[in-house]
Amino acid sequence: MQKFVRFEKDGQAFYGLLKEHDICVLEGDIFTEYTETELTYKLQDVKLLTPCEPSKAVCVGLNYRSHAIEMGMTLPEEPILFLKPSTSVIAANENIIYWPGISRLDYEAELAVVIGKKAHNVPEKEALDYVLGYTAGNDVTARDLQKKDGQWTRAKGFNSFLPLGPAIVTDVDPSNLSVQAFLNGELKQNSNTADLIFPVPYLVSYISRIMTLLPGDVILTGTPEGVGPMQPGDRIEIRIEHIGSLINKVKRP
Repeated sequence: MQKFVRFEKDGQAFYGLLKEHDICVLEGDIFTEYTETELTYKLQDVKLLTPCEPSKAVCVGLNYRSHAIEMGMTLPEEPILFLKPSTSVIAANENIIYWPGISRLDYEAELAVVIGKKAHNVPEKEALDYVLGYTAGNDVTARDLQKKDGQWTRAKGFNSFLPLGPAIVTDVDPSNLSVQAFLNGELKQNSNTADLIFPVPYLVSYISRIMTLLPGDVILTGTPEGVGPMQPGDRIEIRIEHIGSLINKVKRP
């Protein structure tokens, strides 16, 4: 198991391997070829960036059985897909913005799959070969606009509406991971990826038959039951087993 982070030090961006509280600086690209250097930094002395820079985030709606039941909807026969723009991505500890014109802003805890190499028409049995690792995601949603529009682009596409991080973790089993959300320290979502309707290998294969997935792209696998609203000043934590905690605060612009 490796934990890749992307961070800023002295105005420069680097990839590194997180080893407890130390970061070993990498030379090269984690999506192609890299080597470890002898340079290390303390985690507390750097600014974490988003662990990858996706060209797109492909998101799956209603992919937990319990969440579909909670929403009073029948289980989908195929994955329900939508996109988030790259401009919606922010890092751990950056602020989620409660933009004007929004009256309800929800958190949605999700396991994010990070694509490691170009994927198109990938067989399901080979799908995990195209995955670099996994990170935590928060599919922030303006729920009132989602209901008003009848589709999801505006409600989910604002700047800051896709926190990702803090690290990309390799060699974990995506089929059995605890997924939780804590709002101001209170547990709000508590489920497991075992409840996914469409598991990770199926999603990678299915999506790759529709669009080419590029290195660094992410697939958000859906959120379990318990989604709810956030207010300015709130602290939202997405915690995923073996991956860590993604923490952001909600602020006015």
